[in-house]
Amino acid sequence: MSKLVVADIPLSVYVHWPWCVQKCPYCDFNSHLSRADDEQAYAQALLADWQQQLPLVQGRIIRSIFFGGGTPSLAPPAVIASVIETIDRTAGLAVDCEITLEANPGTVDSAHFAGYRAAGVNRLSLGVQSFDSQLLHKIGRIHDGEQARQAIALARRLGFDNINLDLMVGLPGQTEQTALADIETALSFQPEHLSHYQLTLEPNTPFFARPPKDLPDEDTADSLQALSQQRLLAAGFNRYEVSAWSASQDKASAHNLNYWQFGDYIGIGAGAHGKVSCADGSIQRREQAKSPQRYVQEINAGKGALIREIEPSSLPFEFLMNALRLREGVELSCWQQRTGLLLEVLAPIWQQQQAQGLVVDWQSGRLTTTDIGYRYLNRLLSAWL
Repeated sequence: MSKLVVADIPLSVYVHWPWCVQKCPYCDFNSHLSRADDEQAYAQALLADWQQQLPLVQGRIIRSIFFGGGTPSLAPPAVIASVIETIDRTAGLAVDCEITLEANPGTVDSAHFAGYRAAGVNRLSLGVQSFDSQLLHKIGRIHDGEQARQAIALARRLGFDNINLDLMVGLPGQTEQTALADIETALSFQPEHLSHYQLTLEPNTPFFARPPKDLPDEDTADSLQALSQQRLLAAGFNRYEVSAWSASQDKASAHNLNYWQFGDYIGIGAGAHGKVSCADGSIQRREQAKSPQRYVQEINAGKGALIREIEPSSLPFEFLMNALRLREGVELSCWQQRTGLLLEVLAPIWQQQQAQGLVVDWQSGRLTTTDIGYRYLNRLLSAWL
């Protein structure tokens, strides 16, 4: 393994806000019921966390910031502003830095949205999931279809010109008609980006323990997804990643592209993950304490994140697990720049999968899959474990 030129590896920041009004029955994210006294201490811990991890910046500017959750739209705008200002003052933000905040339509109000805009948030990701109030009720969302529409309209009025809408397919009782109606309604708002994915039953969730009786079977869910994707393609949207669609090339999510291209990112907040490259050639995975209370305690005590160094033998899987999610893959140079390993490390399995028609000959200049390989991506990736 050669030394990595850290300055050439882009850096992003992920900020986790774990508080929610209520926990959705399908959600396995690190989210907790909102408590005002905990939130104040947590907000202070976020800034201390950033200061402790500041050496990981290693002279780079920040390309993107993503406030995820939980429900970041519950956070006071002053907290969001403080985090952005601190990162800018201590590390610096790129001129075109993308700053995304996830918002639940059920927690939206004009003052908060205006405050986020003033703080520097320039991209909103709205967790719509569906515009059908009955379907939203079935999956435990706190908003209805009208609130979803109002949230999008409000964001537009306040000047947000880069909006992502999350839509789910395979919902309990969902039909072709309701699935396509969600797509049509979303398109009517002319969003810059759509995230479109199937509902999955994750372990340790109420839906996993007690699945809804009218949940579509796998074949039906796949059919609903395919129909929806055909409509998005007809509308001119580009599927640049497994579940990500952009209205134009410049509206692809810069933050998520950095993940998929194996860039670096610092994670602050409870349960936040980070991936950081070091000049000696090592690459670290970092994870903060998951419990918000424990996280605050550990940050206040000066304890750092749990660190795991990625073994060189694991790098092919770790890299390709991200890179091949992109429909066009990545340039060959990205492999060596981000891993410090020669391309020949990939040769035995890559050539075998090329013979099977799953990946493209890298003489094309890219590491990418064929249409068949992309369709069976999980199966393809399992060969690299």
